[in-house]
Order: sequence, then C-alpha cells, then structure tokens
Amino acid sequence: MLEEKFPCLAERAAVGLVGQGSECLGFDDEISTDHDYGPAFCIWLTREDYERYGEGLQAEYQALPGEFLGVGRRQDSLHGGGRVGVLCIPDFYYGLTGFEDIPSGCREWMRIPEAALAAATNGQVFSDPLGEFSRIRRGFLDFYPEDVRIKKIAARAAVMAQSGQYNYARAMKRGEHVAAALALSEFIKNTVSMVYLLNKRYTPFYKWMHRGMRELPILSEVGDMLRLLVMTEHQAGAWEGAGPQDYLYVLNDNDKCVIIIEAVCSLILQELTAQGLTAGEDNFLESHTLAIMERIQDPYIRSLQIMEG
Repeated sequence: MLEEKFPCLAERAAVGLVGQGSECLGFDDEISTDHDYGPAFCIWLTREDYERYGEGLQAEYQALPGEFLGVGRRQDSLHGGGRVGVLCIPDFYYGLTGFEDIPSGCREWMRIPEAALAAATNGQVFSDPLGEFSRIRRGFLDFYPEDVRIKKIAARAAVMAQSGQYNYARAMKRGEHVAAALALSEFIKNTVSMVYLLNKRYTPFYKWMHRGMRELPILSEVGDMLRLLVMTEHQAGAWEGAGPQDYLYVLNDNDKCVIIIEAVCSLILQELTAQGLTAGEDNFLESHTLAIMERIQDPYIRSLQIMEG
C-alpha cells in the first residue's frame, strides 16, 4: 500500500507495534480477545510528513482488510482508540512519556513513570528506513541515567523495609488485618519494581508487572516467591497472644509471610551488593538506603527525600 499509493513515504515511514496494550508486550491470550484485539499496527511519521500525508494515509490504513488469518477486525474499547494506525513520532512519544524526544537531564527522567517508559519501548519495530523513530526509542531503551536508577533503587529499598519488614508485622500484632494487607501490597509492588531496576528494565503496567518478571535474567525467581507470598493463607493465628513488646527486635518466624519477606529481602541485598550499591550483611533494607544514596553523583538527585522516585 505504501509503495503503490505513497511511494515518497516508503523510505521514510516507520512501521511496527509499540505502545499501550498487552499485545505490545506479547502477553495477549484468549481472555484478551474481548477488547482492543485484532489485526493492527502503527505507521509512524515525522511531524512534517504527518501534517502533509497523515490524513490520507490513515484513510488507506482503514481501508486495509479488517480480518487476517481468521482473526476478526479490531474493536477498540472506550479508551483504546488512537493506539494504532498513522501516528506522528513526537506526538507518540509525548503522549506516553510527556517528552517528544529523549529527556536531556536527570530531573526530566525522574518525572516519567516506569510504566510509561515500558510502553514506549515494548513491542517491535518492523521497519524504520529513516531511523528517526528508532533513534528516540534507543535513547529510552538505554534506560535511566545511572543516578536516577540508583535513586529509585534507594526509594524501593526504603519502602520495602517500611512496608514488608516493619509495618506488616506491626499491623498483624495490632490485629489491623486490612493495614497488613496494604503493607504486603506495597511490599510486593516495590519489590517488583526493584527487580526490574536491578535488571535495567522498565516495570510495565501493574497488571503485567509480575508476568514480565519471568523474562528477566536477574532475580526472576523473586516472582515465584511473591506468588507464594500472595497464595499463603492468612497468618492471624501466628500473632495470637502477642503483646505490645513482643517481636520488637526479633522476627515472628511463626508467620510464614514474614519468612518469605525476609528471604526476598536477602536476595535483593545480595544483588545490591553484587552491583556495588551497598555493603554489609544487615538484612533490614532500610539500613542500606544511605549507602545507596551516597553512590549518586548528581547533587539535586542526591538531595531528594529518600522515598522519592
């Protein structure tokens, strides 16, 4: 279609499938077929080309066969439109990250959510003869500047310690079971992000962050441990009779969740040490946050509150 009707774009348009949606992560299954599912792809143009040819090219895109290999036409959900078809390169990246091009400094990088960067760098680029789309993509794929990555790692370590290693037990001792569940949720979310950061990969949308851990080369086994944590029966019985001063300085190893949390933190600490971000054997991750922060060179990033990021 490009060669026949837009020969001037055949050597300028980038084509692929990148962005929001489980299909861009390769995670679609039978459950995914009820919305935003079907034959589709993206054609990315420079702003100049988009302003000149975008409308006409979009009309030709919509005229392509809707069914392919027995799969019916894509049905967009209420908020699923505009993800495929003819797109302007700077607008595409701005819509996902808030930046039309690669951010210029650490402050700009700090503003971009991990899931947004995951959406901007997932999927595949099938063809990009001009190279403009891939130039920006490579800049994002190179991952956060190291100071930003370290700051985020420090923040994840602080929240993992606060939620999982500290507040979960205190909530259980008080009988505040909803608070304990929220603490576990915070621990799980921050642990997943920590593992992605240690792999120098962006954490995807929450629905897929655990699934994506299977493909990580470093600490993918933590995903199995988190699944075990979620599947463990409620541990209220392990705290029966516990007084206000009990388990202040020792772990309640009658609670299976406590044991799993500490095992996860031990693996994280080993990798933090292997990457030269901290030293020492204290399994309480909060004890390592200042050492991690000291590795940051940028004075502004180093000055941020420990949990920011």
